[in-house]
Amino acid sequence: MLKVNPLGEVTQIMMGREMDGTVLYWTSAYLVDGLLIDTGCAYTVDELGEFLREQEVRQVVNTHHHEDHVGANSFIQQELGLKIYAHSLALPLINSRLPLREYQEMVWGYPEPTEVQLVPARISTSRYTFWVLETPGHSPDHISLFEPEQGWCFSGDLFVSENLKMLRADEDIDGILASLENLLSLPAEEMTLFTSLGRVFTEGKSSIRNFLAYLHGLREQVNRLAGESLTAPEIRDCIFGRETQMAALTGGHFSILNLVEQLLSGS
Repeated sequence: MLKVNPLGEVTQIMMGREMDGTVLYWTSAYLVDGLLIDTGCAYTVDELGEFLREQEVRQVVNTHHHEDHVGANSFIQQELGLKIYAHSLALPLINSRLPLREYQEMVWGYPEPTEVQLVPARISTSRYTFWVLETPGHSPDHISLFEPEQGWCFSGDLFVSENLKMLRADEDIDGILASLENLLSLPAEEMTLFTSLGRVFTEGKSSIRNFLAYLHGLREQVNRLAGESLTAPEIRDCIFGRETQMAALTGGHFSILNLVEQLLSGS
């Protein structure tokens, strides 16, 4: 399924595989002044392609290599003849058929390997100039795009919520914290955060500060309980009550326990 939401000069493209009338997981791409940021998953290639054929798209950037952000790359290159850019670490990953877990294959599917190009430090459109920011944490190859005049920040999967309660097993919480601090240092009194889940935070810096305060407070709580000789699962249950259903559905790849263990490992 594909839904298009106009957000002023930015067009949000929400995509997700639909099964039995329900979208399993929404992922958002963004189109602004001919620049497409991310390309969704393999299951929505046809719908996205139909939409893009009616748009003036001139260049494409992947925020990182994950399968729900590069799914239409091959179509875009072959059918639309457009250049696609990504971080240097992402280039071999996007051009490979990486193994997926069962839930990833069901929800997003395997993207076709695509040879993309190294993203420059600046991406210019006819009206805007986007700074390309290295923002590792969610993945080592993650980048965000920042337009200083408009105060827009397309944060991919770096920031999705002010009170994150789960983490992927391969995420780096200290990398996320450092990247968010870097966003706070950008020359904008306030910014609008466009996230991959579709949520848009119009007071982005305030939201980031709230998120950082939440994580630092959570780390203090985790460390205090660890000092009382509680194990990571016991700390999880003490703070959050129980594990989420997502942990079972993903074989533990997404879980509260991952978050607790990351907070402990960086303490």
